[in-house]
Amino acid sequence: MVKVVVWGSLRAATNGAATVDVEAVNFKDVLVQLEQKYPGLKPQIERGVSLAIDGTIYRDAWFTPVKPDSEVVLMPLMVGG
Repeated sequence: MVKVVVWGSLRAATNGAATVDVEAVNFKDVLVQLEQKYPGLKPQIERGVSLAIDGTIYRDAWFTPVKPDSEVVLMPLMVGG
């Protein structure tokens, strides 16, 4: 299981849960599992989200591996330079 920390503004879609567990081996799996477990996250995920995996922020990095002990944070889409 991968423990995902949910950014504050997205917690309404997880019934206020700050962390959730999902079965995932990569970035895409995390998003698919989150959409299935928390359908309220689907609109935000479709608009775009970022995942911080072990301190590095990713966007659309579908095959980036996620290990069970990885630190994963779900955030609204991060853009900029």
